[in-house]
Amino acid sequence: MSHDIRITKGLDIKLKGAAEKTSEKAIVSNFYTLRPEDFHGVIPKLISKVGTKVKAGEAVFFDKSNEAIKFASPVSGEVLEISRGEKRRILAIKIQADKEQTYQDNGKFDIDAADSEAIKSHLLASGCWPFVKQRPYDVIANPDKAPKAIFISGYASAPLAADLDFTLQGKESELQAAISALGKLTEGKVHVSVGKNGNSPLAGLTGVTLHKVSGPHPSGNVGTQINKIDPINKGEVVWTVNPQDLVIIGELLLTGKFNAERVIALVGSSVEKPRYFVTKIGSEVATMVYDKGVAKDSNDRIISGNVLSGKQIKPDGYLDYYSNVISIIPEGDDYEFFGWNKPVFNKISTSRALTFSWLSPKKVYDLNTNTNGEHRAFVTTGTYEEVFPLDIYPMQILKACMYKDLDEMEALGMYEVAPEDFALTEFVCVSKQPHQKIIREGLDLMLKEIG
Repeated sequence: MSHDIRITKGLDIKLKGAAEKTSEKAIVSNFYTLRPEDFHGVIPKLISKVGTKVKAGEAVFFDKSNEAIKFASPVSGEVLEISRGEKRRILAIKIQADKEQTYQDNGKFDIDAADSEAIKSHLLASGCWPFVKQRPYDVIANPDKAPKAIFISGYASAPLAADLDFTLQGKESELQAAISALGKLTEGKVHVSVGKNGNSPLAGLTGVTLHKVSGPHPSGNVGTQINKIDPINKGEVVWTVNPQDLVIIGELLLTGKFNAERVIALVGSSVEKPRYFVTKIGSEVATMVYDKGVAKDSNDRIISGNVLSGKQIKPDGYLDYYSNVISIIPEGDDYEFFGWNKPVFNKISTSRALTFSWLSPKKVYDLNTNTNGEHRAFVTTGTYEEVFPLDIYPMQILKACMYKDLDEMEALGMYEVAPEDFALTEFVCVSKQPHQKIIREGLDLMLKEIG
C-alpha cells in the first residue's frame, strides 16, 4: 500500500533540452578527479600520494574528524596530481586511469546474517559511506548516531532532471540489496517516494514504506518529502540516499566490487542532441559535452547538476561526486535595452506585472543564466511562500541565518532544511539574494556551535 503526497505550492520550470530516453557509453575518460569540496564539512587526510597505484574502490583519503569515513577511487590507476590551495588545502586528487580496470575485492556480503554493526563497518571500510547523508545539516551521515528513519526520493522534479524511472531500469536486485541492508541501520521506516504516474523500479521493493508524489517542483526534493512524512525535531536525525547511489551500494554488497558507474543526463538548450550517457564518478565532462554537438567556442555555462542547485564547472572540469545531470545553457552576460519596462513573453515569472508566462503553463522556455536584476535588500512580496511547500517561514529563516541568531534558526525549523530546498525561492527572488549560500552558511554555523 502506498501513501500519496500531493504538493500544491511550487513551480515547474519547463526548459528546452530534455534528454531523450536513449543511453550510450561515454568516451572513456583518461583522467578522473576526486574533489573534497564535494563532501561538505570534510577535512581530507591523504592515504595515497602522487605516484601511488590504486584499485577501483581503494581508499584515497579519509575524513580527519572521523577516520572511519573513507573515500574510494572510482577507477584503478595512478595518482597523478594533488592540487592544493591556500594553507595547503587539498582541492583535487587527479587519477590517471588504467586501460584495464582492476577492482578491490571487498567480498560478497551476507545481508540476512549480518547485524547493523557489521553492515555499517562494511560500508565504511569499502568507501560507500559518503553516499549516506543526513539531516540536519545536509552532510555525510555520522555513523555513531542512529537515524529515526531513512528517506529515498525516486522522483526528480527539478528542471531537466534525469528520469530516475529510466536510469534505474534493470537494477532491481542491487536496489533491493541496498534497501535490505540500510533497513537494518534504523529502528524506524525506510521511506521511498516515487512519481504518482511513473513506473519506477523502486515501487516493487520490499521492506519499504512507499509514497506516491505529485505536484510541481520541489515535490521531488527529499526535504519536501521529509517535511510532509516525518518532520525532524531537535535531537533527531534522518538519513537520505540518492537512488543511483543505492545501486552502487547494492552492487558492492552483492559482488564485492565498488563500481562507481553513473547514468548521466546531458541536457540543456545548448546541447544538440540531449541524451543519457553511462560514465563514472569524477570523469572528464569533455568526454560527453564536446563529443555530442556543443561547440567549444560557444558562450555557454556548463553545470554539474540541475540548473537550480548545480555547480558551475569549466569546460575541462569533472563530474562531481553526487550529480547525475550535466546541464548546458547559454551564458546570460548580455543586457536588454529597457528590459525592465516592456512586456515579457519569453521568460518565466510568478508575477503578472508585464509578464505573460501564466497564460501558457505548458510552454517550454530557452532561458539563460541572466538574473535580470541586481542584488538589493529583501522586499516583502509573498512570492517565496507561493513556491515553498515546507511548513516553514522562508524569509524569516533566511534573515535569522544572516544575523546568526541560533535560537531563532532552531525555532523556525532549520534542522530539516538543506540549500536545495531554497533553490526555487532564490529563482523567484526579486531581491536577487543568494538563498542557498545563506542557508549553507547558517547550517555550517549551527553545526559548529551546536553540533
